[in-house]
Amino acid sequence: MTLVQPDADDAVRLRLESIERGMLAPYARLSALSAGREQDEPESPVRTRYERDRDRIIHCNAFRRLRGKTQVFIAPTGDHYATRLSHALEVSQVARVIARALRLNEDLSEAIALAHDLGHAPFGHAGQEALNGVLGDGYRHDEQSLRVVRFLEKSGRGLNLTVEVLDGIRTHRKPRESLAGYVVAPSTTLEAEVVRLSDAIAYINHDVDDAVRARLIDTSDLPDAAIARLGASRSERINTVVTDIITTSLDRPVVAMTAETLMELDRLREFLFLNVYRNPAVTAEGERAQLLVTALFEYLCAHTDQLPEEFRHDVRGEGKERLVADYIAGMTDSFAIDLFEKYFVPRMWPL
Repeated sequence: MTLVQPDADDAVRLRLESIERGMLAPYARLSALSAGREQDEPESPVRTRYERDRDRIIHCNAFRRLRGKTQVFIAPTGDHYATRLSHALEVSQVARVIARALRLNEDLSEAIALAHDLGHAPFGHAGQEALNGVLGDGYRHDEQSLRVVRFLEKSGRGLNLTVEVLDGIRTHRKPRESLAGYVVAPSTTLEAEVVRLSDAIAYINHDVDDAVRARLIDTSDLPDAAIARLGASRSERINTVVTDIITTSLDRPVVAMTAETLMELDRLREFLFLNVYRNPAVTAEGERAQLLVTALFEYLCAHTDQLPEEFRHDVRGEGKERLVADYIAGMTDSFAIDLFEKYFVPRMWPL
């Protein structure tokens, strides 16, 4: 029998795909078996499909802008507060550890993690709530993240990511009731399930640290039962939950944690909702941010000539409100503030 040698140009990628087949669990998603992309294109000779997705995400403009987008505290002056960019990197790190330990596709989890928040508006959830209130069809950051990678990046051409990465972006949001619940239909890959839980592990723990840094809470205020189960420090809590997920899911086609750990992580999350996210100091700034975003939206809808060229053409027939929302959603906190001052704050006459 004669063995057919692979094309020399594709040898590196084919070798990487062979390594995946030999190392990954039978229920992991192999890059060679991806359902593909919305638009067919030649394969990379040296990268798998999911590696290529990850690289496209890292190099896109929307990813760079995450460094200027708020997580919880609006336009913080301190250097150590979490931003959307630091959050995405932390989610990616946690997801990679879990995926590798469970013999899942680490590249797929990493790509989903890095892209999952690309659609967040400026000023965190306050900006999202403002856009949700003015758009007829509403605004949800997971859906906007899909718009970013499918339609808005690269001057409207999109990133042309794989179906599996798009699915992971679609399914990462979690309901208020429990981290184990679903807002939309469950993910089609276990790698996306890894990201769903990694997202919660990351934001719960860095939001606790940021709230302590902002003097909204003290570590002694944290729920005793949650601290006893998860740990007193950020690193202890992350290690506890990650280890719990790995030991619970090892050699099984699931990604889950024990009921006890889930209960205490939910308890800590609920504490944040009640004592941080709804703290009057946070909500007061959030209300100002909502007024700013709403004012920008109304002004730009009335003055579409002020939109950048790529947002003036309704190629998908969605209406000018959608174009304006896409433009505002991509802004950093500081850019939105500067634009508001340009349109609404009187300027002093020079001497």
